[in-house]
Amino acid sequence: MDKQRDFVLRTIEERGIKFIRLWFTDVVGTLKSVAIAPAEVEGAFSEGLGFDGSAIEGFTRAYEADMLAQPDPTTFQILPWRGEIDPTARMFCDITTPDGQPAVSDPRHVLKRTLAKAADRGFTFYTHPEIEFYLLKSSKLKNGKPEPVDSAGFFDNVPGGTAHDFRRRSVRMLEDLGISVEFSHHEAGPGQNEIDLRYADALTTADNIMTFRTVIKEVAIEQGVYATFMPKPMSGQPGSGMHTHLSLFEGDSNAFYDASGHYQLSTIGRQFVAGLLKHAPEITAVTNQFVNSYKRLWGGDEAPSFVTWGHNNRSALVRVPLYKPNKGQSARVEYRALDAAANPYLAYSLLLAAGLKGIEEGYELPAEAEDNVWELSDAERRALGYNQLPASLDHAVSLMEDSELVAETLGEQVFNYVLLNKRREWKEYRAQVTPYELESNLEIL
Repeated sequence: MDKQRDFVLRTIEERGIKFIRLWFTDVVGTLKSVAIAPAEVEGAFSEGLGFDGSAIEGFTRAYEADMLAQPDPTTFQILPWRGEIDPTARMFCDITTPDGQPAVSDPRHVLKRTLAKAADRGFTFYTHPEIEFYLLKSSKLKNGKPEPVDSAGFFDNVPGGTAHDFRRRSVRMLEDLGISVEFSHHEAGPGQNEIDLRYADALTTADNIMTFRTVIKEVAIEQGVYATFMPKPMSGQPGSGMHTHLSLFEGDSNAFYDASGHYQLSTIGRQFVAGLLKHAPEITAVTNQFVNSYKRLWGGDEAPSFVTWGHNNRSALVRVPLYKPNKGQSARVEYRALDAAANPYLAYSLLLAAGLKGIEEGYELPAEAEDNVWELSDAERRALGYNQLPASLDHAVSLMEDSELVAETLGEQVFNYVLLNKRREWKEYRAQVTPYELESNLEIL
């Protein structure tokens, strides 16, 4: 770590960095930033940077407000969109109390704690997200609706289109930040795009997702458009998910791979999937944390609504892909409920905890769903034992409230804050009179 600190200090001097942004994330998943001068960096490394935690969503109660942001030198990167005028860099921070203890309310620490539990069992947790978002002409509505930048569809090539230039610029910027991109393409909705990040350990991925959202917003501003990660910005069009491929490694070997297993999935892999399925309903208030998230989950367009798994079944909640048969390193499972607005630190903590629980308890994997689950009747789904994901944020919060797994993984303070915050959001939403109600009822009632 000392070598890494020396490297940061040397780079700041050699590259003429004028500002260093210290980044961290609140419980809701909003990126926070405070800029310091180069002369302050050494002190921040040794002593941290003090701030009032009670002003940050979910961080502390007023009587324990003092917090320290401790920059992680391994996350140092120069921000490419700042250019050569006043060059600026960033580092992610771990949040601690004044006596040096990790802050229980820091989402990054929640994930580190869960990863440490996996490490105690000999596992490293890798994640590979496919992040969808919409490009709109503006954040302003036109005739009450968002206006996308194009009317293209899945994998469409749009000569001279905004999305091409946008993706090229975004991918280049992400690569400049040390974030490897695997694919980028136009998605199914008008103005909808997807960029897939290469797999990395879950903590790196979560940091990368927070950086990714910032890059996408910055490139949009630069190009005179607006980017949104809202799960379902337009009715009748696909929502924006963040399907994530998950795998556990034991050293250099993929714990999910067994050449003789069904779909080459090992017993550990099957138990992990069984854990995801069993605990999916109670973690959904975190993986899908907004009122709007449930418009995506229950709006069709391949979003999963039912707790099932399958191989090539895109209506299933968990998919077991077989991209490269007999290539053990690529064995993984794909969780499809997660949306692009989730707090990645908390969401990945709970996905890992659910999978580990399946391994620890030896959960049995239920039968695979081979049909399109959406096309079955309610009676057929019941007969097949397919439970559903929560239908609303209210439903999700009530399931989470009773979950030992979520309470234990998040810790008391984060758990209580998420419940409080989401209850408040539901209460405010429930009080709204929507355009749908006025259009449907005003003239006939």
